[in-house]
Amino acid sequence: MLWRSSQAAAAVWSTLLATLPLGLASPAPSPVIGLRPRQTIIPGGKPCGQNNATNRQCWKNNWNISTDYDHTNPPAFNNRVYDFHITNVTNWLGPDGVRKPAMLINNQFPGPTIEAEWGDYVIVNVYNDMQDNGTSIHWHGIRQYGESNQDGANGVTECPIPPGSMKTYDFHVTQYGTSWYHSHYSNQYGNGVVGALIVHGPAAANYDIDLGPYMINDYYHETADRLHLRAELVSNGAPPDSDNILFRGKNIHPLGANRGGSYDRLTLTPGKKHRLRLINASVDNSFVVSLVGHNFTVITNDLVPINPVVRSSLFLAVGQRYDVIIEANQPVANYWLNATLEANNNCGRSRNLFPAAIISYQGASTTALPTNRGTPRVVTCNGETGFSPILTRTVPSTAFAGSAVGTLPVTLEFPNHPGRGQVFEWRVKNTPINIEWDHPILEYILEGNSSWPGQANLIDVPQADQWVFWVIQNDFALPHPIHLHGHDFLTLGIGSGTFNINTMRNQLTFDNPIRRDVVQMPGNSWLVIGYKTDNPGVWLMHCHIGWHVAMGLGVQFLERKDEIRRMMPLDQLVPNCDAWRRYAKTSPYLPKLDSGLRKREAKQAEKGEPAWRRIA
Repeated sequence: MLWRSSQAAAAVWSTLLATLPLGLASPAPSPVIGLRPRQTIIPGGKPCGQNNATNRQCWKNNWNISTDYDHTNPPAFNNRVYDFHITNVTNWLGPDGVRKPAMLINNQFPGPTIEAEWGDYVIVNVYNDMQDNGTSIHWHGIRQYGESNQDGANGVTECPIPPGSMKTYDFHVTQYGTSWYHSHYSNQYGNGVVGALIVHGPAAANYDIDLGPYMINDYYHETADRLHLRAELVSNGAPPDSDNILFRGKNIHPLGANRGGSYDRLTLTPGKKHRLRLINASVDNSFVVSLVGHNFTVITNDLVPINPVVRSSLFLAVGQRYDVIIEANQPVANYWLNATLEANNNCGRSRNLFPAAIISYQGASTTALPTNRGTPRVVTCNGETGFSPILTRTVPSTAFAGSAVGTLPVTLEFPNHPGRGQVFEWRVKNTPINIEWDHPILEYILEGNSSWPGQANLIDVPQADQWVFWVIQNDFALPHPIHLHGHDFLTLGIGSGTFNINTMRNQLTFDNPIRRDVVQMPGNSWLVIGYKTDNPGVWLMHCHIGWHVAMGLGVQFLERKDEIRRMMPLDQLVPNCDAWRRYAKTSPYLPKLDSGLRKREAKQAEKGEPAWRRIA
């Protein structure tokens, strides 16, 4: 059995670790769930000191911004333990004054912020206290080295957690920066099962104050199941507009503050530099974020540290994150923080036409509104470019050839659904993904099966430690924020039209391109990504627009199948799956009628039953 730490290791490293925040569990040896313990080889070079306002590139001693976290990280001595109780509420008073059904974690929205330090273990006990819905929690962007069974994608790496049951997620945070967690059972995160996940570590630039996570998300007064029933119908055209845009879970009612709610206010200290961790946790809406009169110094995209870049605004696709530094060098006053939607509605629509929060300098009025709305840039649905990761990755251009390159055409079809008429159906390689909640692909693999349903849309990637590339071709006018589990991928190129592998290689960047876990693929475009097969497991890739993945836009990569059974015993998966299968036999709300990754349409959805019973 492999162990996370030992008494001998603890003795060596205890002097290297600074005092950590409160809320830690007592360190204890725990068996690794996965392939191997992470290495703790001390990086070369002299110790850099301690992390402080003038030395943010240092973390602790030898560990710093130049340490390659894909190969080594600080030793783990701390288990960050959280208990999540997920409940449904039928008459919840939302932040903008409208009562609605909701799903909450520990009776709060957004859910509790998970905080850890680079190299820690995070342990989350998830209790499903709902009556009629399964759940699962995905730790977005966390690579889960050798721990595919901790990824939280039901139907892929686990069965859903049934009502009345509990599951413990236990994983190693080998990256650092800003991310988030959310339910991967249907669109539950759009109903409130969502929160921030922060891993403290070194930073690419100095700052004085960490303002913490800043989640921005679309918000709906109806439940996700009702919205999806409308969104999937061809006769309805576009998906429903969001009713609001929330900033840290707050905003006024879109028709005015007299209807309820309040603006979020965040305070800056004059003369100081502030780190703000931007997260787009939307179901459908992407937007450009800008702060009137101020620039952003961008230091990370997703969980990848980058060489600092100054921008006046940032496009955040669904699922993306940026850590920025804001210098409070303007007159003491209140300033609008704007989230601007694209004018042609290609990146989602909202009934809040001017979504904004307030950034207030210390000493400014605590009640007055800003006077300058600002002039946000002309917004498109194109993602940000021009970032370079600090830890470089260079791909030999000769590797982009032959069987290492796969094609993934994305198409939109309009089949007839019995009793509903024509519906939108997204396909990858001519298949709409449709997973099995009661028999996830990882269970197939651990059982030794060599076949599975075709609609799992599973692609075998058997080679070890090799670069593989995927040409994703989007022949429809709508964009897609493409998210890959288990990897930070390289974005080798994006362009309009159709990619030709023989004549367009010169449009690709092989020397340290942008690396992240969500990239915005524009409409009528091609996207080429690549990653190294260094993480055995089953990894989902999908559009992060909730409606699109519910309609089938996803694919699974089976990476290094022959090694998976040696990494994860079947008995780690079976107890929860058995509990789910027992529940599913008696539940009147099954079977599912869609992909199962986001929205499931219960048969009772149009029969007037309480909405929280159908939220999914």
